[in-house]
Amino acid sequence: MEQTNLGIGTRLQHTQYGPGVIVGIRYATYLISFINHGIKEVDKTDTHLDEIIPENVTEEIETHSDVERSLLKILRLWGGFSEIVPLGDKWRGGTMVLQPGDKSVKSKEVPIDVFFHKIVMARDRLRVLEQQINGHKGLSDEDKVNLQQYITRIYGSFTTFNVLFRNKEQWFVGTATGGPPEGQ
Repeated sequence: MEQTNLGIGTRLQHTQYGPGVIVGIRYATYLISFINHGIKEVDKTDTHLDEIIPENVTEEIETHSDVERSLLKILRLWGGFSEIVPLGDKWRGGTMVLQPGDKSVKSKEVPIDVFFHKIVMARDRLRVLEQQINGHKGLSDEDKVNLQQYITRIYGSFTTFNVLFRNKEQWFVGTATGGPPEGQ
């Protein structure tokens, strides 16, 4: 393929991997989410790659935000993606200090943004686990509900960290409201 400046969301066809959508762009490669093969990194000049140009497109059926939500849901399902979650402004550049009770042991300082990133990654992995459980064909509905309750309790255990999030809609929500917000 000679085209090297396609954007995120462009639909492509690869002779080996089938249809896919560009979900990320690097200097010389595209990150493409293929329907049957997950996310693959493909060279921009790969000759097995062709852009799919929709025929007879007269109007947009979905809004940009609908497309984004659908794409984010697909990417989370494949597990190789994490959304960008902003740290609360008051914590930016801050440091978390872990002070041991034993004064002979040195304290540990961790940049808050590093700690926050690890919390967000744990949340993203919980979301993927939740989706895997819900989509698992070998589990009964009762098993799914039982496992889902454990995930809800884990979300509840993480509510302490909500103070670090800038946006309330990205908070952890536990059993008090019945589980995480839709899409989490």
